[in-house]
Amino acid sequence: METAGLEFEVALSRVIEDAPAAEEGAEQYATRMARRKAAAVSASLGHGIVLGADTVVVLDGAILGKPASAAEAADMLCRLRGRDHAVTTGVAVVDSETRRVETAAATSTVHMRRYTDEEIAAYVASGEPFDKAGGYAVQDPQFRPAERVEGCYLNVVGLPLCTTADLLGRVGLPCAREQVSDQNGHCRGCRPGDGRGGGRG
Repeated sequence: METAGLEFEVALSRVIEDAPAAEEGAEQYATRMARRKAAAVSASLGHGIVLGADTVVVLDGAILGKPASAAEAADMLCRLRGRDHAVTTGVAVVDSETRRVETAAATSTVHMRRYTDEEIAAYVASGEPFDKAGGYAVQDPQFRPAERVEGCYLNVVGLPLCTTADLLGRVGLPCAREQVSDQNGHCRGCRPGDGRGGGRG
């Protein structure tokens, strides 16, 4: 948001993230949750634009949520190890005055490295996996679980800037896509196919 030149405040939505509905795809689920979060905060405001986002990890067609225990976190990381998976972020903006809602979603592919059992145990013991979909943060400087990311890297971190800029523009905020894009229209620093690695949050 700072990159886009916007002033903002962080507000907790207190929304409980439920399980995906039957036949609900990753984009539909992430977008629904993002909309619920934004709407919950917007309901207490008389004016202002509220941005909500929700990121999910998808492996073999199944949505991986946030692990509830150390065992579940270790299991997720074992399943992801050495494999490719999709990360989808749903983004929603709500105009608190007009109640206008705009939503979108972005998906990237993450190629995980073959980290060791010992690395998994140390990462789980650090407590980092428990508030992250799929149990990992792509930008984590110690664990570094990903070999590379195809698509928007910042989407995997949790907020695709170009998608966000487009949505904010739809509700009238002076946030030009050019402010967060390179000359090819991609998010600065997260160009598709750039081979960036790291961890995800």
